[in-house]
Amino acid sequence: MRRSIVLSAASALAFMIAAPALAQDSVPIEVGATVRGAIDADDASADGPHFDGYQFEARRGQRFEVIMTSEAFDTFLEVYGPSSGDTALGTDDDGMGGETTDSRLRFTAPVDGTYVLRARPLSEGEGAYVLSLIQRPPAGRAPRPTGVRLGQTVRGDLGDRDPEAADGSSYDAFSWRARRGDRILISLDAEDFDPLVRIGRMNDGEFEELAQNDDGGDTGLNSRLIYAAPDNGDYIIRATALNGAGAGAYTLKLEQGPETGPAEAIEIGGSVEGRLSEDDGKGAGGSTADRYRFHGREGQRVRISMSSDDFDAYLELFDESETSLATDDDGAGEGTDSRLIYTLPREADYVIETRAFSEGTGDYTLSIEEMEPEKTPEAMAFDAKLEGEIGEGDSRDASDRGFDAFSFTGREGQRVQATMRSGDFDTLLQLGNAGGGEFEALASDDDGLGEGTDSRLSFTLPADGDYVLRASPLAADGKGLYSLELVDRGPQPKAGSLLVGSTARGTLSETDATAENNSFYDAYRVTLNKDEKLLITMVSNEVDSFLMVGEDKDGDYEMLTSDDDGLSDTHAKVEWTAPEDGTYEIRAGSFQQGQTGAYALNVEKQP
Repeated sequence: MRRSIVLSAASALAFMIAAPALAQDSVPIEVGATVRGAIDADDASADGPHFDGYQFEARRGQRFEVIMTSEAFDTFLEVYGPSSGDTALGTDDDGMGGETTDSRLRFTAPVDGTYVLRARPLSEGEGAYVLSLIQRPPAGRAPRPTGVRLGQTVRGDLGDRDPEAADGSSYDAFSWRARRGDRILISLDAEDFDPLVRIGRMNDGEFEELAQNDDGGDTGLNSRLIYAAPDNGDYIIRATALNGAGAGAYTLKLEQGPETGPAEAIEIGGSVEGRLSEDDGKGAGGSTADRYRFHGREGQRVRISMSSDDFDAYLELFDESETSLATDDDGAGEGTDSRLIYTLPREADYVIETRAFSEGTGDYTLSIEEMEPEKTPEAMAFDAKLEGEIGEGDSRDASDRGFDAFSFTGREGQRVQATMRSGDFDTLLQLGNAGGGEFEALASDDDGLGEGTDSRLSFTLPADGDYVLRASPLAADGKGLYSLELVDRGPQPKAGSLLVGSTARGTLSETDATAENNSFYDAYRVTLNKDEKLLITMVSNEVDSFLMVGEDKDGDYEMLTSDDDGLSDTHAKVEWTAPEDGTYEIRAGSFQQGQTGAYALNVEKQP
């Protein structure tokens, strides 16, 4: 449980911009704020410990520090970005160091947008906590990396005066000049902290990581990284601490990397029975691995599968210069088998590396097969309803899910809504551009209909053009019948007018305006004087009420404050003071997507 937080105008937090599943379980937090909360059994849970979620808006390049302390449990922090989906941009367990179990997460916002923090126990636990969100000053200019060559050993000291990476961790940087195909073994040893070694290249002043290693095999917490240079040029090696927690002396050493084992030939359409053993050669990452070489064509789609009853299978695909193209751990669905689907960029030889996810030996089966090209999307008209079936003959996406694709033409600002139902599988809808190359989803929805596992995706088209709608199961093994409907919902409805001191009785319905998380809302405009105070309440027995107050900024809605259940469990209350003379927009909506029903909105002037 957590207290309600009111934002100032400077916060400008667009509450519904974050990914729908994350936004539903989050409340706004102002940068610079400290929140006292508690984790209990009523909090949200994403197949793990209960958590509290907080949202804030950030600009690209802003640096933040989040601190979470608790005497009741071992704390854990996660941060998610505007386009990271359900993959965390950063996490921290015991970043405060010392003997505590408190967390400190530092990160730099990679893009403009809304970010979501999750505060939770590391495992199970309940109790009070304190959370602070702090903006850090801009980073100083990083010094020129120190040159290092093969056979050289460097002794250094990691401390607070060193430059900082985007995640807030201190590092020392070294430059290594390589020729294409050069292989090195980088060793980073430290007794005072858990060392982490990274290698990458500079691109427009930004460090782009190519590989990293935390704990190298049987070296305890020390790092061992084997790396093959894909091109001629300078590479940057960074010596740092895991999770940015720690400082002290270290030793960095560069040696000639071990030769990879020979690659056995395999043809597309073939399979092999193999065995990992301690006598096998070392792979690109330095672990025990077998290697297989095949020839492929430009644009050819291949499915590479690896299964084992003896260890957790892991696949990695390389091009002819030993540059890693793709990896997979458990892509085959349930269990620990691997499946990797990839479209080859050019005609060339490619290398598959088979190994265990961690340490492991035993028998395995490897197969590679050519996949059929994706079928041309079927044209679909607005207001059309159709029935389809996902089966063996359908196209497969990068996650090996069968899907049917449909194309339509839309215009900028047009609101479209797709609804998918199935009694046979958990549905998934994805909408993307119809251009060539790999499909990239602009929006997706899993359970947005709010009724079991059916999907409803509402989206405002960003430009005139052709779009593709993909209908698929959420899981790779999903099959069966489904129905699909595509509706043109036109432009967003305009806000109505509301007098201060009055009550509006309305009904949220599927024809109402939609927020970014697919929830419906009604909008009302009020004209206020500076410092005028309002008490706004929304009561409903049919939806979980959610209130927002904001204003129009160059055609975009800028939220100034919001509330979910400030009046009671499902009723909302906002006490707010107008910062300037002007017209403001009150949005009466639902906290959960897909909810419809009657409500009463009351706006009163406060003394």
